[in-house]
Amino acid sequence: MRLQRRTGPSLGTRRPIRIVPDWTENAIQGEHYWKPTSVSGDLCCLNEECIKSGQRMKCSACQLIAHQNCIPYVNEKTQLACKPTYRDVGVRQYREQSVTHHHWVHRKMEKGKCKQCGKAVQGKLFGSKEIVALSCAWCHEVYHNKESCFNQSKIGEECKMGNYAPIIVPPSWIVKLPTKGNFKSSIRVNNKGQPNAKDKKTRAASKRGKKDEKKEQRAFIVKPIPSTEVIPVIVYINPKSGGNQGVKLLGKFQHILNPRQVFDLTQGGPKFGLELFRKAPNLRILACGGDGTVGWVLSVLDQLNPPIQPPPAVGVLPLGTGTDLARALGWGGGYTDEPIGKILKEIGMSQCVLMDRWRLKVSPNEDVPDDNVDKSKDNVPLNVINNYFSFGVDAHIALEFHEAREAHPERFNSRLRNKMYYGQMGGKDLILRQYRNLSQWVTLECDGQDYTAKLKDAGCHAVLFLNIPSYGGGTHPWNDSFGQSKPAIDDGLIEVVGLTTYQLPMLQAGLHGTCICQCRTARITTRKTIPMQVDGEACRVKPSIIEMELLNKAIMLAKRKSRHPADVQVNPLEVLHLTVLRITMDQYEKYHYEKDMLRKLANKLGKMEIESQCDLEHVRNILTQKFEESIHYPKLSQDWCFIDSCTAEHYFRIDRAQEHLHYICDIAVDELYILDHEAATMPQTPDQERSFAAYSQRQAQNDRRQMDQQGTATVTCTT
Repeated sequence: MRLQRRTGPSLGTRRPIRIVPDWTENAIQGEHYWKPTSVSGDLCCLNEECIKSGQRMKCSACQLIAHQNCIPYVNEKTQLACKPTYRDVGVRQYREQSVTHHHWVHRKMEKGKCKQCGKAVQGKLFGSKEIVALSCAWCHEVYHNKESCFNQSKIGEECKMGNYAPIIVPPSWIVKLPTKGNFKSSIRVNNKGQPNAKDKKTRAASKRGKKDEKKEQRAFIVKPIPSTEVIPVIVYINPKSGGNQGVKLLGKFQHILNPRQVFDLTQGGPKFGLELFRKAPNLRILACGGDGTVGWVLSVLDQLNPPIQPPPAVGVLPLGTGTDLARALGWGGGYTDEPIGKILKEIGMSQCVLMDRWRLKVSPNEDVPDDNVDKSKDNVPLNVINNYFSFGVDAHIALEFHEAREAHPERFNSRLRNKMYYGQMGGKDLILRQYRNLSQWVTLECDGQDYTAKLKDAGCHAVLFLNIPSYGGGTHPWNDSFGQSKPAIDDGLIEVVGLTTYQLPMLQAGLHGTCICQCRTARITTRKTIPMQVDGEACRVKPSIIEMELLNKAIMLAKRKSRHPADVQVNPLEVLHLTVLRITMDQYEKYHYEKDMLRKLANKLGKMEIESQCDLEHVRNILTQKFEESIHYPKLSQDWCFIDSCTAEHYFRIDRAQEHLHYICDIAVDELYILDHEAATMPQTPDQERSFAAYSQRQAQNDRRQMDQQGTATVTCTT
């Protein structure tokens, strides 16, 4: 009998092999995240249909095995799909049936124990293709593949997400938005079921206007369920840190968590994920990389407008060499292949502490001519200090190292060789003493007091400003016995230390530098181009005036220890400050595609403060009571509903029967819109005290009167 060769999917329909989730409108539910595997005994999931061609690949999320050339056939089989990472039900039904079910995967080999009988799962010998167990890709429960241990009733069971449930982002939180043109409009239609001609014209005009906008359309939105019991963690990984550690960690986190809460920093940086999860309650961030990775995340948090409230706490998983911040927070100097589950539990139990962050403002020193040093710059590499800032011989050594590594990267592929280079450069400067006259080139003022003479007396070759106790791979330049108070990362003080070329290598032996002072502000005036470094980033800076002051305090995650200070108290649930606005049905039907127009036409009813976990039924009761009791509010009809103004690109109504499913944070950010269905038929003359016309007239008069006195005043209502 002649065997027919199997024909696979055409090249045009084959999906690309992905290692991270697709966040575009082309995302496919159940997509796998493949990585190469060489573990013996891993068998392809296709069994008889396997073509045995290509490298063996493993899905990081569900641990499915397939040959590289078998992957297109795996993608065709719905029963072999990966665990769902989002909901694709549209913007109206995302709160319906938000339960996460088990995602059972057939296993030919399994090392765990059966949840039912407690016995270990025994794999078959000689590469048997028999299914010996089933395991859930979410909670990782394992059952023998036999009726006594696993029955059909378990297939539709709700999954409790296992030991890591509080930190896992359930797929019901992440909603895929409909593509443009597929959204089911909520406007009224005529008897034939077609939109009115007027609506068509309005919609066409709106679409023409949108074509002119260069605004990127969102394909996903996160709709969290507000709760104090969840601690969602989004993970940022720098694959370039720590050799190949970052790439391995990416797959490990995708296996335990929802792959859509794990981000590769080389794929667009941290901003996208922070914007996406900004409404998640009690949000925590885990930055996997060096101190530069943590600084990158903190700098993007500073740039978000509006900022995330309350601000998320940032934890560190140290990878690579620059890990002084991780040491200061108790996470150690590097990742040593600890189980990821243990790390996630420690992040969940860690305590929130405050950390000072300092701003550097650099301006040219116009009293000194430019000395035209090659590769000199007008500014420091970073304008925010998280760890330390220094100038002099230590910055010179760091700069020489970076320039040598950029010129010959192949010579700097081991940590030992890098340390040897640092030692060589330090010995060279010990002999040459290039910065012995540093005090003649700079003027140092701290809190208004001149410390230049103290630098000269100590013969300093470098000046170091320490925000954290650890420096240069775990050394401690500051002597805790000096000064009026023991240094802390949240005391609003920065420690100033002088170093000589003799003291620099002795730091590794546990000795300290020359303590200058602790201060709240500093001013450094340089009269020569001097190497400077901020958090390990070095460059040569032209003669300048550098002013240092406290910028803000970031919330960081410190490893919990006994006798540690109490947690920083952060309200995990946001309190929303909302302006309540009312629009009519006529306005809604005409302009629901045009947010700016509806915002201009809406009547402002007042303001309210409310916690984000309140559902819309509760909000309706509060508003109804205010409308009935207060004469300051106009009278609404009984037939009014809420408008979602923040999920899609245009407004849509919330069905009153679904109000108990939605939270106030689902539909409003700064403004809460109310659609009054019967407003067009209600009396609108100023003669009636509770009419909107009378209310608008009174509001305009009050605004003009108060603008003349103290500015525009707003009516505030509290819950």
